Amino acid sequence: MSSKRVKTNREKPLRGNKRTVRKKKKQPKRRMPLWLRNLLMLLVIFFFASAGYYFFIRPYRYVWRECRGEKAYEICMPCCYDVHGIDISHHQGDVDWRTLSDMRLESYPIEFIFIKATEGTDHLDRTYSYNFEKAKDNNFVRGAYHFFSSLTDPVLQAKHYIETVKLEKGDLPPVLDVEESKHASGVELQKKVKVWLDIIENHYGVKPIIYTSYKFKTRHLNDTIFDAYPYWIAHYYVDSVRYTGDWSFWQHTDKSTIPGIKEKVDMNVFNGTFEELIQLTLK
Repeated sequence: MSSKRVKTNREKPLRGNKRTVRKKKKQPKRRMPLWLRNLLMLLVIFFFASAGYYFFIRPYRYVWRECRGEKAYEICMPCCYDVHGIDISHHQGDVDWRTLSDMRLESYPIEFIFIKATEGTDHLDRTYSYNFEKAKDNNFVRGAYHFFSSLTDPVLQAKHYIETVKLEKGDLPPVLDVEESKHASGVELQKKVKVWLDIIENHYGVKPIIYTSYKFKTRHLNDTIFDAYPYWIAHYYVDSVRYTGDWSFWQHTDKSTIPGIKEKVDMNVFNGTFEELIQLTLK
């Protein structure tokens, strides 16, 4: 019996039910244009350079620029003032008073010295008593200042100053150093400052001097009740004081080098003649 072969289509074997997946072509990554990358880099450099200049160079550019006037004590002296002085505290360390007195420069002699006496209600500067006596022994016009604390009772602060500072004829009036306003509003701070000033004026019989910075004065003490007091304005790295009101002293630098003092010293000028400085002292 003859049998015909029936041709059948061969079925392709299944391969584990895996589906054939076509590979997608990878899209090329988009790169930032070179010009844009360079622009961003320049902007970043400009930002950090500007920030560095504003915070680290701008406040001190006066120190590094060329001095067009006369130099003394390793600083550029402000023009047209005849009476010069310094202020000191324990930060200056032990002062060699003999050297300080003997090494006075003929062109810019030091005539007056403010000395830190007290701070807050109980702090006494450890160098005050010695420095205050030595300033008198070496014929400097001397003054004593109190660093004001806005956090403590102004009555107790005034009492602390009175108990510590015994001013004599020829001494400068008491000085209130007010430069911080922690936890005190403008009005509250002004009231506390006025309390201290009134007590001190009543005790010593003379209006105290107010020491403060140019910015602090305009922001916190810009009231007519304080205009009657002599001002000692701190304003560094400028050619002249920008404060437009009356002022008696100007602290123009904290970078002076004074013979007999190891650390850098604040230097000041008096806004007047030596005779006018003497008129300001206690009678």
